[in-house]
Amino acid sequence: MRVCGVRVDALDVRRLHAYMHHAIRRGWTVPVLNANVQAVVLARRDREFARILEDAPVVFCDGSGVRLGARLLRSELPPRITYADWIHELVPFLRDEGHSIYLLGGRPGVAEQAREKLEVRYPGIRVVGTHHGFFRKEGPENDAVIAEVNRVRPDVLLLGFGMPLQEKWAMANLPRIDARVLLSGGACIDYVAETVRRGPQWLVDHHMEWLARMIVEPRRLWKRYVLGNPKFLLLVLWERWFGLKDPLR
Repeated sequence: MRVCGVRVDALDVRRLHAYMHHAIRRGWTVPVLNANVQAVVLARRDREFARILEDAPVVFCDGSGVRLGARLLRSELPPRITYADWIHELVPFLRDEGHSIYLLGGRPGVAEQAREKLEVRYPGIRVVGTHHGFFRKEGPENDAVIAEVNRVRPDVLLLGFGMPLQEKWAMANLPRIDARVLLSGGACIDYVAETVRRGPQWLVDHHMEWLARMIVEPRRLWKRYVLGNPKFLLLVLWERWFGLKDPLR
């Protein structure tokens, strides 16, 4: 289905894992992306990002806001798959299937902290490499990072650059990367490393994780949520009442 023009696939965790397993076994190199309120708002003003979402083989729902938007548009999506929770289903799945993962993102040292925590919590998981996300995304430095990823050939490459940089980097470098599934994980590596707190659990449980995140990182995230959330709601209501024409473009 589509929410404000952005395709969102009706996938639950079981079907998403099955797709990833199939892609790994087939030797494909595919981006698996996610759509939340930020993605929808960005896609309405960033046509390159919109095309990336449209061309991706999988775009799953990562946000209660998108589920609400779908419902207002008279459709239904499965429960959201949000990285802060999903990583603790994904990693055991990868371990049990014998798949490997590479963590690429976060500040220097954060991905390595995340690796250590995953290896303690999930013995047997193959984290075959880590690298921070603060490298130049083109030129020799970028080439060196890709060469390091290709040296270990991970089944899953988890990116944590933030949206839309991680998606644009994945698509720009896709033909050069020797990994099977590229995931756009946002702050997932920081959550695993516990360098960023998730926020009050009762807000998360009541579908208000955006507010929980803003409480934890108000300076960085206030604009995304204070301005972005009302715009998303307006886009949804405009589509419901008048079709896809966007009054804010």
